Amino acid sequence: MQFVAGQSMRELVLLMKPRITLLSVATAATGLWLAPGSPSASLVMLTLVGTLLLVGAASTLNMYFERDVDGLMARTRNRPLPAGRLQPRVAFWFGIGQALVAIPMLALGTNPLTGVLGAFSLLTYVWIYTPLKRKTVLSLPIGAIPGAMPPLLGWTAATAQIELPALLLFAVVFFWQLPHFLAIALFRKGEYVAAGLKIMPAVNGEQATKHAIFVILVLQVLVTLLLVPAGIGGHGYLIGASLLGAIMLSFGYSGLHRPAVDAWARKLFILSVIYLPVLFALLFL
Repeated sequence: MQFVAGQSMRELVLLMKPRITLLSVATAATGLWLAPGSPSASLVMLTLVGTLLLVGAASTLNMYFERDVDGLMARTRNRPLPAGRLQPRVAFWFGIGQALVAIPMLALGTNPLTGVLGAFSLLTYVWIYTPLKRKTVLSLPIGAIPGAMPPLLGWTAATAQIELPALLLFAVVFFWQLPHFLAIALFRKGEYVAAGLKIMPAVNGEQATKHAIFVILVLQVLVTLLLVPAGIGGHGYLIGASLLGAIMLSFGYSGLHRPAVDAWARKLFILSVIYLPVLFALLFL
């Protein structure tokens, strides 16, 4: 019985997409740290735990509603639901339970604005982005909105206001997500098509996708540099962000002329995984 309970707990944690959730908590912590004022320890704890549960709820409910699609793709077919290691109803109520704790925790433990933003993020991700993935390539930028919400949640938890630096932090994560996920779509195009999902490489073509990636990378780098005049990036950050941006732009540009799309896209994906944590770490300099 103890083994079964341990295994079930592990499967519930997997429903929360731990790596995405921890990255979201880290960006929320960055928003808290950079916001003016000195938040109390209790405020920090409530914000970070609330964000963890909020992102966990979104991920869990996303897996619940996409369990059929996940079973058709190699990268997702071993998840707890398509693999049959958990009953769907368990995942559904686990997701709802997390949401019922997270939103009041953010609204009452920090301030109503943060609670409203959290609820908006959850609803957008689960009930708009998730079903749209089967209908339109616009699902990606729509899904990037709740995906970019954690640093904004951290900022508003500390200030109860939406301010320019917070919007720029939001924009950094928003633009980062687009080439990150377009890269996955490029080297896993066949799987997405077989699963019935609308992705840009299949709908608009690989070359158009590579051009879109490069344009988005330009916008991403510009936004990261705007943090400095906004007052939340010092000289060390400016130098580091410029170097990181140059690497991303040069690699993005090189992809426009490479016929081997899969290999380039995989390397871009790896670069993007490294890029965001390093960029946010530079903000603490």
